Amino acid sequence: MARYAVGVLTGAGSTVLPIISLYSTAAVSPVVREIGLTNTTSTAVALKLTYLTTAGTQGAGLTETKYRESAGAAVCTAFTTHTVAPTLGGDLGYRASLGAAVGAGVIWTFGEQGLTPPLGTGNGVGVIVENGTGQAVQAYIVWDE
Repeated sequence: MARYAVGVLTGAGSTVLPIISLYSTAAVSPVVREIGLTNTTSTAVALKLTYLTTAGTQGAGLTETKYRESAGAAVCTAFTTHTVAPTLGGDLGYRASLGAAVGAGVIWTFGEQGLTPPLGTGNGVGVIVENGTGQAVQAYIVWDE
């Protein structure tokens, strides 16, 4: 398996618009290893992780970076803040309240098995605002495929 990562300064998002997302393809599903989120303002924000079951209108595509230069290009695709809501799937239970300070953050890790969304071009994982108002955060995802 090869390892890949993306990172971005997100848009604000909302309770239905993911601030960052990663999607499977028809043949390859990512094994998510880590997601990091860091506040960029002095206002607290509550975020959570959810499965996505449609694409909605994704934001800009992110540049997937491989950990090893000899690895092939990533097949799964990552995006910044969506502009039209995808269909939200099951809640994954991961939640974070980023404190009201620049740099307050969280790193979610997913153990030996990783977190794997189902195969299919509309299937993925995304971080959304749990409640309240969204805001820009620094976000990254690390996965294997």
